[in-house]
Amino acid sequence: MNIYVGNLPYSVTEDELRKAFSAYGEVMSATLISDKISGQSKGFGFVEMSNNSEADAAIKGLNESSFKGRNIKVNQAKPRADRPQRRPRH
Repeated sequence: MNIYVGNLPYSVTEDELRKAFSAYGEVMSATLISDKISGQSKGFGFVEMSNNSEADAAIKGLNESSFKGRNIKVNQAKPRADRPQRRPRH
């Protein structure tokens, strides 16, 4: 299951994210999203877990929990097609 993790501190690393979720089960990947130009973290990322029940436990256990001083948002990631369209910038 792919999990969205939001409101992350900009200083968090992928290893720290992986470690937090590995307490709940096997983490396949942990990816932070960064700005293409500056390389600065955008404060969110995705964690892929192989077992759905472990992923559900991680979502329940970590959503709204304090992670490095910030209350993070954790939920099942929605496929791109399910997200609302963003308006183009002019």
